[in-house]
Amino acid sequence: MNLAAATNESLANTSNVLIYSSMAVYTLAFFAHIAEWVLGSRSKVGRTAAALSAPGAAASAAASVKKAQAGGTAVLDRPEVITRSATGTRDVPDGPGAAGGTFKGDLWGRIAVSLTVVAFLVEASGVATRALSVQRAPWANMYEFSITFSTVAVGSYLVLLALKKNVRWIGLPLVTTVLLDLGIAVTTLYTDSDQLVPALHSYWLWIHVSTAIICGAVFYLGAVGTVLYLFRDSYENKLASGGTPGKFASSVMERLPSASSLDKFSYRINAAVFPLWTFTIIAGAIWAGDAWGRYWGWDPKEVWSFITWVAYAAYLHARATAGWKGRKAAYLALVAFACWLFNYYGVNIFVSGLHSYAGV
Repeated sequence: MNLAAATNESLANTSNVLIYSSMAVYTLAFFAHIAEWVLGSRSKVGRTAAALSAPGAAASAAASVKKAQAGGTAVLDRPEVITRSATGTRDVPDGPGAAGGTFKGDLWGRIAVSLTVVAFLVEASGVATRALSVQRAPWANMYEFSITFSTVAVGSYLVLLALKKNVRWIGLPLVTTVLLDLGIAVTTLYTDSDQLVPALHSYWLWIHVSTAIICGAVFYLGAVGTVLYLFRDSYENKLASGGTPGKFASSVMERLPSASSLDKFSYRINAAVFPLWTFTIIAGAIWAGDAWGRYWGWDPKEVWSFITWVAYAAYLHARATAGWKGRKAAYLALVAFACWLFNYYGVNIFVSGLHSYAGV
């Protein structure tokens, strides 16, 4: 074995160690997020923070303040949580977050975010080391795509946090999904670092696949928001109709953003990345023209990329159509993300075509 080959093998082994190490840190972040949610469920402050944060809630809170001059000490009663409704809509404030307004819950949430940052840096180093070991873009097979996808998904989440967006509620489902993704990658999808098919020897590998990864990661965040929107919307509907949700449902749902906020979050995320998905398909067509002499040939991967595009276009159109807003549009968003998942896993593993170089 020559020196270059030995160096590449050493880098590949280092990459594997870094990926496994990131999984260990993500696991710690997972348990920290669990602690945040558990401690937040015990909060009495958290159950009133939403009411206090709503416009006009100050008057409601003031009405519940009773001062008893017992030895000059004022006694502050807990304000009543009120779900306010407008004509045809619900005007519900956002919940206080997973920590529920508790100091310990918030502390564990901050620890979870810090661990997620460390895990992200370790995983990103593993992806970069993989690239160095093969001297190319580190996403030429499903294993490399998966580890890069989870890195970008976590990076997108951390960017939103850095921009002071109220998205820490994504932390637990995100870390859980990342652990699942990496577990499948290292056990089922792993491919030796020297595998590369001739069609992938192109600078379009950097352009086309990188944008596909970014789109998938951001679509995933939108899908998480959509799923939580559906649960929160059902919770608010039950309250509005006079029902009594279960204790567990109340404990979790009351700390999330309102259904309206979750719906807006998902819509803005999907709308922002949809033009990039359009560019991804166009870039793929240009690459296909260079590699195979035709821009479009209805290959299974091309077909499902187009189906995914149509599904997200239908979702965005539905949001602009009065009769399809809300839950109907949310279902379309989940169908669109399911199409993206099948385009990645289903087409790569189970369907033969020009894109059959999954390495599994």
